[in-house]
Amino acid sequence: MFSTLPTDYHEFIHWAWPQFEPYYKNLIDRTLFADNVAAWLADWSHIAKLVQETYARLHLATTLDTADTEAEKRYHTFSGEVYPQIEAAEQQLKQNLLDSGLEPAGFEIPLRNLRAEAALFREANLPLLVENRKLGSEYNKIVGAQTVPWEGQELTLQQIRPIAQHPDRVVRERAWRLASDRWLADRAALNELWTKTVPLRKQIALNAGCADYRAYRWRELLRFDYTPADCETFQAAIEEVAVPAARRIYARAQQRLGVESVRPWDCDQDRDPLNYPTLQPFQDVTDLIEKSEKIFQHVDPQLGEYYTIMRREQLLDLDNRKGKAPGGFCTEFPVTQRPFIFMNSVGVRGDVRTMLHESGHAFHVFETNHLPYIHQLQITMEFAEVASMSMELLAAPYLSRKFGGFYTAQEAARDRVEHLERIILFWPYMAVVDAFQQWAHTHLEGVDPMACDAKWMELQQRFMPGIDWSGLDAELMTGWHRKQHIHRSPFYYVEYGLAQLGAVQVWRNALKDQAASLAHYRQALALGGTKSLPELYQAAGAKFAFDARTLKEAVELVETTIEQLTA
Repeated sequence: MFSTLPTDYHEFIHWAWPQFEPYYKNLIDRTLFADNVAAWLADWSHIAKLVQETYARLHLATTLDTADTEAEKRYHTFSGEVYPQIEAAEQQLKQNLLDSGLEPAGFEIPLRNLRAEAALFREANLPLLVENRKLGSEYNKIVGAQTVPWEGQELTLQQIRPIAQHPDRVVRERAWRLASDRWLADRAALNELWTKTVPLRKQIALNAGCADYRAYRWRELLRFDYTPADCETFQAAIEEVAVPAARRIYARAQQRLGVESVRPWDCDQDRDPLNYPTLQPFQDVTDLIEKSEKIFQHVDPQLGEYYTIMRREQLLDLDNRKGKAPGGFCTEFPVTQRPFIFMNSVGVRGDVRTMLHESGHAFHVFETNHLPYIHQLQITMEFAEVASMSMELLAAPYLSRKFGGFYTAQEAARDRVEHLERIILFWPYMAVVDAFQQWAHTHLEGVDPMACDAKWMELQQRFMPGIDWSGLDAELMTGWHRKQHIHRSPFYYVEYGLAQLGAVQVWRNALKDQAASLAHYRQALALGGTKSLPELYQAAGAKFAFDARTLKEAVELVETTIEQLTA
């Protein structure tokens, strides 16, 4: 073992390449045999975990405060000067293992992944990948600086979300238009960023011998168990099954609201579809943490203990503030063996959903801590999101105050109806995002923001026909600006749709026997990245599927449950 390597992240977070280099050289110079490969993998995992935690903590610092120039400098120094050297060394280690012909036990899937990564690696891409990460940070800076004036206050676009849910439709519309105008103010800047991003991504793909960036990302994202054609099959299934179900939801909303048509400001994810007063599930971050902890204790005592550890060790940054990057995510510190949850909570019901979702990811981290090698922790998003989306549904019975949660019994029922409706409404939106990304990176005109505007409008009208955007062409066609995955994590979105279908199946099993379903859920999480996607889904009690029949069964269950809850 590398006994001289530090075990505390404070010691290595400022390391430069010369401090990492001797360890990588030691690994590269070793000759591999059957009797030493396990120790070699353990040493490789040790140094790789140091690198991964360093990267995670430096990147996290830039999202906690996008105006922190020192944090940004440290991140770019590491990602620009140190990380490319590490990537080159990692490539040599992968090649050495593959050339040895050795196949360590429990390493079948990691070996498959390493072969793909080794085949994709090109030294010429290292500076381009650095530039690609910088463009992602630039998107964050643009969006993180967005604020609007509201009744004498300067609010972030996250902070205006509660106002966008106001029961008064006039107030909702005003807030929605104010936020939309702020996005449009950055239209030129985001378009310019896009015209730099697409050619860069294309060059990365060409350097790696790929026909286009979609082909490159498919291999980079380790998509062995499905193809772009499968995604098109899924899109067709969504158009056949989920789009009509979504139209039924919009029709009910139109009746409830007593309006001629459902407009964008009627569709905020956190606004109650019955037009009751907006739910206020918690008062502040402390309240959010305490109630979430009680809910997880009811779901499963061990999961509750995991959350208590995160609370005790301050692994939660949940409040929204100016300069904080948008969104919510869970990152992993593999040396510390801890997750960290990043959120932008402002007291709305969507924050509760985000907490449940990201905690599912956090529990995944805890459940895989027993796996010895970092390569076994490489879990693709198609299943990682099953962990998070299933937790939203598994925790649903415990959201009421009866269990120490957020709502009265009636409010909890309302919240579940809204959640289930949003599951159906999500699939069509996911289809828009996925189809847009596949088009943008396989067509020459994908670099042109005007062509992107037209394509986004076409796709939204195809998959989301229940919303009336009349008179709002600019706001509609620039929707691709507002989906951060397109700009920062390309092609990362279909995973949500597939995982949602898996999660509904896990929930279906829980309706029959929650204890057994939860046991299968945790067993599947504990497998980490040691099994294929179909095997992981099967372990969780679900089917990895794209077809209309499987989707129809899920949608029918969701619609039936909505009817029961509203009866």
